[in-house]
This record gives sequence, C-alpha cells and structure tokens, in this order.
Amino acid sequence: MMKKIMIAAPKSGSGKTGITIALLKALKEKGIRTVSFKSGPDYIDPLFHKSVLGIPSYNLDTYFTDDRTTKELFEKNSSGYDFAVIEGVMGLFDGVGGISLEGSSYKLASVTDTPIILVVDAKGMGAISIAALIKGFLCFDENKLIKGVILNRVSKAFFDRIKEKIEEETGIKILGSVPERKDINISSRHLGLVTPNDVENIESIKDILYEEFEKNISLNDIFELAESDNKKDTGNIYSDNGSENTIHASAINDNTESGIQIHGSDINSERLGEGIPDSGINQKKSVNDPANCVIAIAGDDAFCFLYEENIDLLKENGADIVFFSPLKDSSVPENADAIILPGGYPEEHLKELSENKSMMCSIKEAYAKGMPIVAECGGFMYLHKSIEDKEKNEYETVGMIDAKCFYTGRSQRFGYIEVKEKESNFMPEGETIKGHEFHYYESTDNGKSCVANKPNSAVSYDCIHVEDNLWAGFAHLYYPSNISFAKSIVNKAYKYHNDPGKKHYSNLSTKTLQ
Repeated sequence: MMKKIMIAAPKSGSGKTGITIALLKALKEKGIRTVSFKSGPDYIDPLFHKSVLGIPSYNLDTYFTDDRTTKELFEKNSSGYDFAVIEGVMGLFDGVGGISLEGSSYKLASVTDTPIILVVDAKGMGAISIAALIKGFLCFDENKLIKGVILNRVSKAFFDRIKEKIEEETGIKILGSVPERKDINISSRHLGLVTPNDVENIESIKDILYEEFEKNISLNDIFELAESDNKKDTGNIYSDNGSENTIHASAINDNTESGIQIHGSDINSERLGEGIPDSGINQKKSVNDPANCVIAIAGDDAFCFLYEENIDLLKENGADIVFFSPLKDSSVPENADAIILPGGYPEEHLKELSENKSMMCSIKEAYAKGMPIVAECGGFMYLHKSIEDKEKNEYETVGMIDAKCFYTGRSQRFGYIEVKEKESNFMPEGETIKGHEFHYYESTDNGKSCVANKPNSAVSYDCIHVEDNLWAGFAHLYYPSNISFAKSIVNKAYKYHNDPGKKHYSNLSTKTLQ
C-alpha cells in the first residue's frame, strides 16, 4: 500500500518548502519511488519538487475541484508510486477568503485521507508556548490527521531540552528539529519564491537541507506516520470527533456529480463532448498518433507556470504536446495547430523577448491564419503592444492586443476567481471555469468578453479577450475545473489541423501585422 504524508504549517513562512525538499531528496536517495503534490494554486513550489525528483509535481485544490474529483486526481497521479508527499499551502486551516476550509491544506488532507506533519517555526519560543500553539491546532483537527511535529529554526541542544515537555503537554510525537541556516535562504521576488533556475547555488542548498534532515529527523518515524490509519485514535487527545463539521474522506459520495471522471488514464468521453462545437473527431486518440493535432506550449524562464493536470487533459483528448521558447527559438514550431502561452516572468526578460522579433512575427502570423491561442497572465502580457517595466522603460512585444502593460507596485485582483463567458465560445453556455489571479502588472485593456466572480464575495469584474481563436487574460485557469475548456482547445486545434488552407483570417489589422 502506498504511503502518503502532508507537510503543513500554522502559517506561511514556517519552512514547509525546505522540509519538503529535504524529505523528497531523502526518499529519492533511499530509492523509494516518490511523487509530489502541492496544495493550492502554486506554480513555484512544484518546480522545486521537480528539481529534486526529476518528474512532474502536481497541484490539488479543493476550491478548483469537488471532493470526488480531487481524490481521483490524487489517486491517478500517485498510481504506481510507493510514497506521495503533499506540500500544504499557507496555514493548515487557511482556505477561501481566509474564513473557510474550502481550498485549505486541511480540507485536502481530509479528502485524500493523508496524515499531516506540522512544521512549526519555533524560533524565539519556549516549550510551553510551542505546546500551546500545537494544542490549538490539535483542537481544530477534527479528523485526527496531525500525526507529528517538526520544529524549525531550533538548535539541537535546545530541542533536546524541550522535546519531552512538549510531548508531555500535547500527546503528539515531536519528530525532530532543523536548525536555522542563513546560508540556505531562498530569496524572493514580488510573486513569491524565485524559480530553481534563478537560484545559483540550488544544488548546494538541496544538499544542505538533506544533510540537516538526515542528522535530525528519522525517516523511519515518518514511514510509520505515513502508514497510520487516520480512522483510529492515535493519541490526539485534543480532537473532538463529535463535531458536526468533521470532514470524513471515507464518506465521499460516489454518486456526486464531478467535473471530471478519471479511472486509470481514461476520462468520461460522453461528458467531454457535451455542448462543445465538435471538430468531427470524437474519439480519444493515442498520443503520437500522426492524425493528432499538435499544441505548442511556451516553456522557458519567461513562461514556466504550468499545471501538469492541464497538460494531461490536453493529451488525454488527443493532442500531442511540444514545447518551444519565445526567448530562444526563432518561430513557433512548424507543425503547431494551437499555441498556449502560460504565465511566468516575462517582465524579467523583456529585452530578450523584445529583440526576438521573428518569434513575435511568427505568433502574429499564426493568429492571423486562425490558429487558436490561449494566453494566461505573463503570456497575456506578452501579446500586448508593449510592456513597461518598473523603471518605466517600454519594450515592444507581440502586438496582438493593442494595449500596454505596466507595473503597479501592488498585487492586482489577487485570489481565486470563477470565470464565465458572456457569449459561449470555449465553454458551453452558462458554464464556468475556475482559476486565480496573482500579478503586479496591469493592462490598459483587460478585455470584456468574460465576467469573473470572487468566491464568498459580491466582487465581480469584466475580463479576458475572447475570439474564436483567442483566449487571453490575466487569469490562470485550472482545466480540471471544467474539462469542456480543454476539449474546446483540442477541437479548435483539430479544426485548424484539418483546414488545408489554414487561412481563416481573424480581425487582426494589416497595420498591426507590420
């Protein structure tokens, strides 16, 4: 039976990512087949996971998908592995709007029935204060999922003094401590952690994290917790199992309507085709079938925010995926039938992007011929006429959207959203897709083709540029929240693929193409 564990914390900045990296490396060094997941809409931490394991890391989010779908995604992507590690997000119980468990690490652990290790940043705290904090979290742990605690930024000598007292007060196992190491601090930028490629000494940092973990924490103890039966009382005396709000993963209703039905690698094809303009290709094709359409996805240091689940859905609907670099390549791949420009950090590479005029011309020409293009956040910025950086320097970009992006100095419309088209194009009429926004840049034209609604709020606003062959806006979308969207991209790509002339010209003006 596969072992699984979640690394969570009372708050952001407690050291979850460092502990997760160290655990993943320890498991890999022991030859244990391991897969990783990240709770919530985070692109950066999965890149660090991937840099350790060498395989994709996946996102799971109980706001994006219902309980059954979330559980199926976890089971599908962990199939064939011996150990699954989930890194939590923010504080353990922090969910949508800061007032709900929906979208929280705890809800995800409950849905997937995953034991939790709580990482506590205990610098400047004594045994009683640490115990009081842990007791509080145990009181809210209605499903008795918290199985152990790791103390971060605590010296070995001090840990040896306080460990027994904390365990005596809380009844929870204290697994070990990690001392503070200023030489392994990973710097940040306005969007959060930098990517692994931006950290010069990343391999050294991973080695140090692993060494500290090996010296101070027993992997055997973690194995034992990862095998624990969450339906049994394992000594968490502060849980109230009688609460009406208790989330029972085992009680998920198999008849619940789910946005995605995953069994092995198959997806319910009946639901996939529902209400979507069809290209005439209804059957799922095997990957690398010559008859498949090809979707070209930008993937480099400027465009690196990708959900593996999105890519999987495109593949499972018959698309072949190729990657290209707007930074380094001279054009879109010749065999491309659609383009996806994901988010990332184009603002950090404006000179190089602006100077690659052949690539920008290639994208404009593809758009003019009717090739479908989906652009999110950084990709959306790149399609603008220009981008102005923090120092007010303006750089010419693709020019498909006659507007300018500029730095605002603060987060814009941060958080979860649910997006609905005003006129059906990429989704059946009345349907929505979920995603999130996180950007410090703004556009002089955000688009008006869709309406975005904030959960648990009356806030809504117009957004997104949508045409028959274009979806472009600041929203990062999670395709499993509405598989019709992924199906539509593939159908549009097939339509382009099967058009001998490929000359369904859009409304792009001749002046813009020059």
